[in-house]
Amino acid sequence: MKLSVNKSKINGKISVPGSKSHTIRGIAAGLMSAGESILCGPLRSDDTLSTLNAACALGAKVQCENSRWIITGTGGQLISPGKTIDMGNSGTGLRMLTALAATADFEVNFDGDASLRTRLMKGELDALEQLGAKCSSHVGKCPLSVRGKIRGGKAEVDGTTSQFITALLFASAFAPEDSEFFLPFLNEKPYVSITLKWLEKLGVKFEYASDMQYFKMFGNQSFHPGEHLIPADFSTAAFPLIGAAAAAGEEGVEICNLDFSDVQGDKAVFGFLEEMGAVVKHTGNNVIVHAPAEGLRGGSFDLNATPDALPAMAAAAATANGETRLLNVPQARVKETDRISCMTAELRKMGAEVEELSDGMIIKGGNLHGSDDLQSHGDHRIAMALTIAAISADSPSVIHDAECFAVTYPDFVKDFQALGAKIELYN
Repeated sequence: MKLSVNKSKINGKISVPGSKSHTIRGIAAGLMSAGESILCGPLRSDDTLSTLNAACALGAKVQCENSRWIITGTGGQLISPGKTIDMGNSGTGLRMLTALAATADFEVNFDGDASLRTRLMKGELDALEQLGAKCSSHVGKCPLSVRGKIRGGKAEVDGTTSQFITALLFASAFAPEDSEFFLPFLNEKPYVSITLKWLEKLGVKFEYASDMQYFKMFGNQSFHPGEHLIPADFSTAAFPLIGAAAAAGEEGVEICNLDFSDVQGDKAVFGFLEEMGAVVKHTGNNVIVHAPAEGLRGGSFDLNATPDALPAMAAAAATANGETRLLNVPQARVKETDRISCMTAELRKMGAEVEELSDGMIIKGGNLHGSDDLQSHGDHRIAMALTIAAISADSPSVIHDAECFAVTYPDFVKDFQALGAKIELYN
């Protein structure tokens, strides 16, 4: 589907949906716990539903009630799905459930859509084999299979994506022996902090170095079931934040129900936008955002801990005065797409001056022009980021294959229309 976007001013209140990172960890926790786990306010999106369906295939029983998911887990005793598990577009779900499947003594096969088949898995599969699993894959990617049981031991882990160590920590708690993980480097550390918070809630014992390059997971453990409130997603909140900072009317935009005590790394984007001149006022768990009268200004930002923010920050930079440098985020090239290359190509169509770096972007912003040939590349964050850029452009734009926003934010169009954005989804 296509999304038409016209220059707009946005005002009003918006509540962003629950965190994808927390929801998928909650599904994994529910699958492996004995008894009922309850997720309150989970994100209901393509990615989380793919993961939930996969958990059911491995033995979980799920009851969905309004804004609660009740998951009856397996106590670590997974069942054979009897068919290939389709993970859709969910990279986080694929990494998590592949590792958990390695705790069973039967083969489990995974696959996904064309985008998921490009996602790196070799680093995780290599580590699982060091723990005793047998793995096969297509050049280190989907389709793949894994057979356990992992026994524990020592493994060196690729830190290109934090999802590898997250998955290994969840799974290794169920190994009969202790496990030690050594990482030569680690990107995206706040996502591992989310994982450690979950493991603490589940009653799991582990140790780790402060630089997160060493972890020890004690073996033969179990997860305690419980009730878990899923906080709002700061990665998603970046879009109304940046939309307001670039194109808010006189009232501004109030973003509701944000828990700044949560360890999500993307809450740093609020500070980034303040550095660029946005007026950000905190009122309890709500934030009111106004665009600066003189427009956003450029800046320099290290995005290593917040790689999912790159598309949104690139959109902000394209509307800002002066030069913005988005740096130290090479892992943005191995997400759903090569987000550095894709955002460079699309923003250039709108008249932005963009220099592509190996690990980031240098953007000289200003007046953007509309384009009827903007491509989402099938990436939800690129589709939403281009929408934010396009509402600030001086002429209409069309974003192709825009329906992919449903991967993390199914109500994106409806919510932004309610704020006054002149956007329409059509065939």
